[in-house]
Amino acid sequence: MLSPESAAVVRATLPTVGGALDEITARFYGTMFAEQPELLDGLFNRGNQASGEQRRALAGSIAGFARALLADPGARPDALLSRIAHKHATLGVTEDQYTIVHKYLFRAIGDVLGDAVTPEVAAAWDEVYWLMAGALIAQEARLYHEAQVDPRDPWRRWTVVERREETPDVVSFLLRPADDGPLPRARAGQHVSVRALMPDGIHQTRQYSLSNAPGDRLRRITVKRVASVADAPEGEVSSQLHRTVGVGDELTLSAPFGDVVLDDAATPLVLVSAGIGCTPMVGMLEHLAATGSSRPVWVLHADRTPADHALRADTRRLVDQLPGAKAEFWYEQDAAAEPGSRTGLMDPDDLDLPADADVYLCGALPFMRAVRTRLLRAGVPARRIRYEVFGPDLWLAHPEG
Repeated sequence: MLSPESAAVVRATLPTVGGALDEITARFYGTMFAEQPELLDGLFNRGNQASGEQRRALAGSIAGFARALLADPGARPDALLSRIAHKHATLGVTEDQYTIVHKYLFRAIGDVLGDAVTPEVAAAWDEVYWLMAGALIAQEARLYHEAQVDPRDPWRRWTVVERREETPDVVSFLLRPADDGPLPRARAGQHVSVRALMPDGIHQTRQYSLSNAPGDRLRRITVKRVASVADAPEGEVSSQLHRTVGVGDELTLSAPFGDVVLDDAATPLVLVSAGIGCTPMVGMLEHLAATGSSRPVWVLHADRTPADHALRADTRRLVDQLPGAKAEFWYEQDAAAEPGSRTGLMDPDDLDLPADADVYLCGALPFMRAVRTRLLRAGVPARRIRYEVFGPDLWLAHPEG
């Protein structure tokens, strides 16, 4: 609960602090990594730092949490932070690291805002920070307990038993535990972190959805190689996996986490994806097929061409196995190469989708925003639309968009 005194101060200063958060978080990360460079070894992704996505996501989540506290000072908005907690759990974030973040974040606030940070302002925002940190620490402790994971040693070695080239830029790895022990519990739609050693000796992590049914004896991840575009560097982990990992090699994975999971319900289901966003959807389809589901399912996918559509054959096979499933594909080019597909960008407006459907979205953020807007206009309630983001969640940072 945010105290009334702190709520008044936060309400008065939110425009100032919120407006400076991007500069504050830039200074925060720069100072913290300069003084504690070991944090870049496996905990923070350098690509997200270089693109600014991590900085913007942190700024947005702090401002969003503060706004939620002001809207209802008597409630702690744990649901807002669930996605962050699941991402942290795949990285083995520990309670003591919140103290480190606090030290550098509040130093940055003081550096940027100067005399505007009076003792009263500092105390109020300190209260906001520790309410947010406390909520995350509690959620992460529960996740670690349920998964039987020690956050000080969250990693496990897996052996690659098959490498399958899906498209020129996408490869799947079929994995089994290197220790031949039981598979960790997972739910359809969850993801794992892959921890890879880079050529410069630094470990980097990236999250990948499980692209097969979680009940199988083997686990599969499907990795798209992220190319360098303009000033953005190539994806370090994805490029390393594409270049160096083959059958018989080992990968270091976290336990599965993620709050965008398939519910065991009988309601109609709509799976909407673009590009590599198909991976959690195929995992959900495999789970439905493995459990003999008769649930009505619409699979909607958009891609550049059929040749770029990863797991396309798997998707068709699984849709054919499910008595209540149908698929619609959109391609910007060469749609004739996939019988029954449509040309152009995805347009769900002319599909008769049920208003009581549970909808899952995965793809680039602009794509998901556009599809969500159309679904809302078609009468699908916002509470039934769930989404998955690869990397820092910039939608969480700006949910009104």
